[in-house]
Amino acid sequence: MNSPAPESPTTPHPSDNGLSRQEASARLEKFGYNRLPAPPMPGLVELFARQFLSPFIYILLIASGVSFALGQTPSGVFILIVLLINAIIGTVQEFSAQKAAAALKQMMKGTAHVLRDGQIVTVEVEEIVPGDVVLLSSGDKVPADIQLLSASSLAVDESMLTGESLAVAKNAGAPSDDSTPLTERVDQCFAGSIITHGRGRGRVIATASDTQLGRIAQGVTGKTSAEPPLMIRIRKFTYQVAFGILVAIAALAGLMILDGGYSMEEMVLMSIGLAVSVIPEGLPAALTVALAIGMTRMARRNVIIRKLVAVEALGSCTLICSDKTGTLTVNELTIRKVMLPDGRQFEVTGEGVAPGGQITGHAGAQVDTDEGTLRELCVAGVLANESHLDYSGGEWVSQGDIVDIAFLVMAKKLGMSITDLRSRQEQVALIPYESEKAYSGVVNRIGDQTVIYAKGSPEKMLAMCNRMATTDGSTEIDKPALEIQFTELASRGYRIIALAKKTSSSDDHEMADMIFLGMVAMIDPLRHEAFDAIEKCRTGGIEVAMVTGDHPATAKSIALELGLCDADAPVVTGPMLDEASARGRVAVDRLIRQARVFARIEPARKAQIVDSFMRDGHFVAVTGDGVNDAPAMRQAHAGIAMGKRGTDVAKETADLIVTDDNFSSIVDGIEQGRVVYNNIRKVIGLLVATGFSAILLFFFCVLAGLPMPLIAVQLLWLNLVANGFQDVALAFEPKEGGELSVKPRSPQEPVFDKPIIEHVLVVGSWMGLVAFLNFQWTLEQGQSIEEARNLTLMLMVLFGNIHALNSRSEFRSLFSISLLGNPFLMLAVPLAQLAHIGAMYTPGLSDVLQIQPISLEEWLQLLAFAMSLLVVEELHKILIRRRRTRAISAGCAHPASTSSQQ
Repeated sequence: MNSPAPESPTTPHPSDNGLSRQEASARLEKFGYNRLPAPPMPGLVELFARQFLSPFIYILLIASGVSFALGQTPSGVFILIVLLINAIIGTVQEFSAQKAAAALKQMMKGTAHVLRDGQIVTVEVEEIVPGDVVLLSSGDKVPADIQLLSASSLAVDESMLTGESLAVAKNAGAPSDDSTPLTERVDQCFAGSIITHGRGRGRVIATASDTQLGRIAQGVTGKTSAEPPLMIRIRKFTYQVAFGILVAIAALAGLMILDGGYSMEEMVLMSIGLAVSVIPEGLPAALTVALAIGMTRMARRNVIIRKLVAVEALGSCTLICSDKTGTLTVNELTIRKVMLPDGRQFEVTGEGVAPGGQITGHAGAQVDTDEGTLRELCVAGVLANESHLDYSGGEWVSQGDIVDIAFLVMAKKLGMSITDLRSRQEQVALIPYESEKAYSGVVNRIGDQTVIYAKGSPEKMLAMCNRMATTDGSTEIDKPALEIQFTELASRGYRIIALAKKTSSSDDHEMADMIFLGMVAMIDPLRHEAFDAIEKCRTGGIEVAMVTGDHPATAKSIALELGLCDADAPVVTGPMLDEASARGRVAVDRLIRQARVFARIEPARKAQIVDSFMRDGHFVAVTGDGVNDAPAMRQAHAGIAMGKRGTDVAKETADLIVTDDNFSSIVDGIEQGRVVYNNIRKVIGLLVATGFSAILLFFFCVLAGLPMPLIAVQLLWLNLVANGFQDVALAFEPKEGGELSVKPRSPQEPVFDKPIIEHVLVVGSWMGLVAFLNFQWTLEQGQSIEEARNLTLMLMVLFGNIHALNSRSEFRSLFSISLLGNPFLMLAVPLAQLAHIGAMYTPGLSDVLQIQPISLEEWLQLLAFAMSLLVVEELHKILIRRRRTRAISAGCAHPASTSSQQ
């Protein structure tokens, strides 16, 4: 927005001096600043309070209160300290994420040129008010919605609003109203769009939230309607565990009542201990660490995470709704074919702005750069052109309309000098492009001759021509043959531009009796990496749907090239959706589910498509770079914005931002998301198995009429410190391989699924049984209850270390996994043991925990008991691997035991 003030084409009319400074100030006070709406941010108090909204927390708070009531002050205090630490960690993490999101907000910044008191002045965009007269020139970002008063060769890139990759020619004399579609309001410019060439002057009709941009932004600043997949699964898991705790407490109390040998206080303390032992207190910290690690790993792959839970959400997606322009394609029109009137065709290689590539003839034959007819067509494309292409800072930089730029790039591929061509001819008049004319041109003078070059739609050019260029000179035009050529290319999704020329010795400027030079076929080319990325998605069982505002034929052509659909697949358009909507939701869902290509789709319809896929049971990710993609990104489980070309609204709405605009980076992000989820499963398996072993230990003791094997504060120490190092370290596990070779998790699959339940039953049962037998044997040897608890706690710590090592994979043997693959876990295992041994020798802490040092002989004996778990787990993994092999041999695409790879 820092371009110099426009010159003569937008010099103000004497009768329109714009607003006075006083009036502008009054309107600013009335209408407010020209800013887009921002979502309300919760304060620290609210963030802190949120940390206590969990059934786990409620149970621990009750346990703490009961402990105080029974005089168990150390246990009560310890529980409260644990809750406070968890709340502080959660608050800091959320507040940091909130600040990072606020730092990304860069909407509607910059300056604009306006008329104030008849003078052209530069003002902050935020200070523009309704009624201001704004002056626009090539390269400007439109600061507000504007009704044009005048326009000179004005063209605007509105792809961020409409999805159309082509610039829209504007005409101040073509009035429209609110019922006119955005793409057809050629007398208006909209906030956030870019002036590609020409100049204009217009009056501001809407600012801030009242603009088309603002209306979309308002719809995406509220609460996201789709809950992140991980939160859905963890919430279900939380309630499952909470329900299990209540059932276990009730069962334990019933057994103690039937036994008759326990006092009320003993039953209450036993119940508190049971609750504390089962609740996975370390899960919130481990979850945060796992997600944070995934965020860091994704950043190395050019994926920036704005919301931590989005790390796993991307890995959960079963369907990606991708925008076409700027996401699957480069958003830079490229000339692919050149057709000369005599039937000769040339292929053009390369893509985008960079002139790399060449023009080849039949069977790839090299083209003579002096070839007359081809060269003359390129000359026409360069001269009937207002754009610029320069090499600066190590890369090619362009400015202007993308159609014009494509002709400059083609000329470079033929070895032509744009500057030299333009300097040889004197420009007499410019014929700007207007939608109703569908052509543009230039009138030049070479010596005493007048030369007209024109380019536009084939229909318009053919109507202006009576001859065509051939190798033998100009001959009578064969319009039927040329029309067949044009129709065949257009049906393949190409945008066709025809070129013509006229030379006369007079000052004849009439666009008639011209010579037809030929046609070029343009397309917004696919990104090279898109092919491989789509194939990876297909291999990983992830469906891809293309949703674009572009023409159905173009969308279908791109989809066929990518392999998103076959030749007979339907293309659903906006009007088709409108018709289905009138018949109800069932008709909409039936229409959407059968298609994977959607064209001529407006923003509200994109969100409708996403909503329908979600009703069909999909976890949906939406990619895009424009404001028109923002509502759908907000609606989805994971919104992904393109970082380079993405608009501010798209980035603000998104959960993730792809910094290199590379679709393959999204696939890398999906892989990392699956790795994160696998690690979360491993952590849950570790924690729940430990909790289950404690449940069995308690039940075995009650059935045997023994006292409480571990007190509440010891169980908290076991879960948060002695085992807390390992569960956090387990979140650092690298990928096992093959994450993208299996289908995505079913949206209905719980995090606590059959493989984890089986793991918990096998491992937890063994640990609980061995711990009980050791506790019982110790008491039978005449040792005190405190000594028996001390040895039992050490055994559980050793069990936790062995179990953590085995939890690195759900099916691979521990001996087949590199010890250096996760150095954090290799450090955490001895650290957990040293922390517990250190607590035994620390005055005060040892008293609170009621533990004391043990002999080396006792430690070695307990280690031998703990090592038995390694044998049990290895045997269980052998069974799992055999089941997996049988399932794969039987052709099962998604055996339950492979879920660890998902």
